[in-house]
Amino acid sequence: NAKNGVSSYEIHRSLGVTQKTAWFMMHRIRLALQRGSVDKLKREVEADETYIGGKARFMHADKKEKALRGTHGGSSGKAIVMGVLERHGKVRAEVVEAPTHKALQNVIRKHVERGSEVFTDEHGSYLGLNAGYIHHVINHAESYVEGRVHTNSIENFWSLLKRGLTGTYISVEPFHLFRYLDEQSFRFNTRKGTDLDRFVAAVSTVSGRRVTYQHLTGHAGSC
Repeated sequence: NAKNGVSSYEIHRSLGVTQKTAWFMMHRIRLALQRGSVDKLKREVEADETYIGGKARFMHADKKEKALRGTHGGSSGKAIVMGVLERHGKVRAEVVEAPTHKALQNVIRKHVERGSEVFTDEHGSYLGLNAGYIHHVINHAESYVEGRVHTNSIENFWSLLKRGLTGTYISVEPFHLFRYLDEQSFRFNTRKGTDLDRFVAAVSTVSGRRVTYQHLTGHAGSC
């Protein structure tokens, strides 16, 4: 329930377990917070991509090679996250390989109902969204808000996410990033409920989900 999350070191000190045990516990909780949903976002939806720290030296070997060949401006060596947020509603966020037309628009079409109003910045990869959506564009070189046209809500979500990643967790491995996206998305999507509501929602999805320490540390296949 902490807006910026809680570090494994704090859990370790509070519960009297080792930091590794606390880290493992928290990843098991994050697995329970994953929400697969067939319900799509609709009405007014903001879409945006962001870049998350992560130097290439922290990546698995195969991803490191791709990162070092990165050509997207200053994004080389960073993880790329795409998000869509329904105003006054929920958010969905996932890691993408590159900020390409196909990758970014696939996330939008996967999570946003056709016919919805979609608000983006002027990134060229969003061109063509008019085929299926009412596409509004804000040119950040000129202004950040023009009436209803802005991406402030999704950018506020990115700020919360990055505050937790850099201020609370400090060092997040790129290959675990999706787990932290699940955590922050769950926290945001249940913001209107009570602490009890959140607890019940998390516990209700624990059954049948399992991740081992070996998988989390990369010693037993993929995560």
